[in-house]
Amino acid sequence: MNKFLSDMERKFGRYAISNLTIYIIAIYIVGYIIRLMPNGNTILSYITLNPYLILHGQIWRLVSWVLIPPTSLSIWLLITLYFYYYIGTTMERTIGTFRYNVFIFTGMLLMILAAFVSYGWIVLTSGGSGSEVVAYRMMTYSYIFSTYYLQEMVFLSFAITYPQMQVLFMFIIPIKVKYLGIFYAAYMAFEAISNGIISGMVPILIVILFQFINLGLFYISLGRAHHLRPSESRRRNEFKQNVKMAPRGITRHKCAVCGRSETDDPNLEFRFCSKCNGNYEYCQDHLFTHQHIK
Repeated sequence: MNKFLSDMERKFGRYAISNLTIYIIAIYIVGYIIRLMPNGNTILSYITLNPYLILHGQIWRLVSWVLIPPTSLSIWLLITLYFYYYIGTTMERTIGTFRYNVFIFTGMLLMILAAFVSYGWIVLTSGGSGSEVVAYRMMTYSYIFSTYYLQEMVFLSFAITYPQMQVLFMFIIPIKVKYLGIFYAAYMAFEAISNGIISGMVPILIVILFQFINLGLFYISLGRAHHLRPSESRRRNEFKQNVKMAPRGITRHKCAVCGRSETDDPNLEFRFCSKCNGNYEYCQDHLFTHQHIK
């Protein structure tokens, strides 16, 4: 998949939207302004992602749903938007503008697909009750088809990329991002089970599942799942044997960022970066986060 994205980037990379997070936050601000208007909630009801109404001619809903903000108005709004900006721009700098665009727009497409799958489930479980019942049930679920879960996946992708980074939880407690990522992932899994399965709100389960598919594709694109391939398992075993045979004090691999080698941790994996000018090798923690040497 990494090679596929690299080929796509060479062909279509020039069309990627730079600073995409800024545009997304600007769209959220428009959504908050609409919500504050006298008939704000009524206006928002005309732009939700509702497959029933889309199939009845309101095709603008395929795009307009992104105007619905992922969180409600509160005193934490500015902090939340700044946090979205920070993790979004950091991820764009880390994986590149094109790949960040792919991650965001894939999440949006999967949200649309989840909405139509949910619509199909509602039709099948309505038992021929009539279009009015289907329309009402679809309307009650339409607000879950927003960018809320997509933003959660952006944070989880950030936690995967920078697991050791520390943030101040509640502005006081320092905590590593990976622990927050585990908490959020566990919470969404609990939400999918409690609401989606136990309470019978299956569209919530579908939405969360489809967004986790996007996160899984992101994880694969980083090459993190590369070690599961049989050829990689063989290569690691050969590497460990070669390390044992190497003279003491001589290393075969060394990260150009942190300086670690196989003598520091025999389980470390090393790769050369094709975008750096020269033979620069990086460990698994810095392969996707280093600055390219030109």
